[in-house]
Amino acid sequence: MTPRSGRQFTLSSGEYEAAVVSVGASLRMLRHHGRDLVVPFDADEVRPVYRGATLAPWPNRVVDGRYAFRGDEHQLALTEPERGHALHGLLAWAEFTDRVVESDRVVLAATIEPQSGYPFRVGVEVEYRLDADGLAQTVRAHNLGPDAAPWGTGPHPYLVAGAGCVDDWVLTLPASEVLTVTDDRLSPVAVESIDQHPQWDFREPCAIGDVFIDHAFTALAAVHGAAEVRVAGADGHGVAMRWDERCPWVQVHTADHADERMHRSGLAVEPMTCPPDAFNSGVDLTVLEPGAVAEASWRITAF
Repeated sequence: MTPRSGRQFTLSSGEYEAAVVSVGASLRMLRHHGRDLVVPFDADEVRPVYRGATLAPWPNRVVDGRYAFRGDEHQLALTEPERGHALHGLLAWAEFTDRVVESDRVVLAATIEPQSGYPFRVGVEVEYRLDADGLAQTVRAHNLGPDAAPWGTGPHPYLVAGAGCVDDWVLTLPASEVLTVTDDRLSPVAVESIDQHPQWDFREPCAIGDVFIDHAFTALAAVHGAAEVRVAGADGHGVAMRWDERCPWVQVHTADHADERMHRSGLAVEPMTCPPDAFNSGVDLTVLEPGAVAEASWRITAF
């Protein structure tokens, strides 16, 4: 019987090992030398809180699930009912087929079929590859329909620096701007300088402590063309995530949760091709013309 998280694909390379599952093309586990780099979940478990899911055709939220595109109004299903938004796209629970399965690489594919709220056909290919520098994930979108389609993507791993919880770790986040949100619904308000919000200034390594974060950051400082977020434990070991200019945004969340088993157990770091509610703001939104292809990638590595 297929486990609840879908078909299992085990990857290994050097001191790295990973488990990828077919439901949501999700990263279920990633370890380096036996140390967890992301919060894992069991193979026969319904994936909790979007752990490791691939987010497409939008990351984060579409406010009220409503947007206009090329003169037409659309209403998406409200998949975050407690806040009244459409959350994390349409593929989080989709079953992906496997196109390539190797010891260190898997390529999974699914098609977003035209549907209420998103009447566009987009083929999505997700590749995971392990090598000496960690795990690289690439998401490719191909517009298979006759009309232009709005598009955005990102991953949803919860990084683990080591022993303890988020409060015990040191974060480096090279962002000079933050997208503020409403307290109740986390709806976007305005992009503001990080200098106005010193509690979220992690441009220099700083202990996270008890600060709450569930915000998108931008104006990311790049080194050799890549932005990098680092989370370190008390022993100096940790995990880094890096990506290029195709993801000018990153959502960071301290995983505050009512369930104590999940509360602040990992730090969600989600590089995004566009910010929350980009279907309405149009900021950094990718418009896939018929036949067009878009690609974005990111990497998780131990240090």
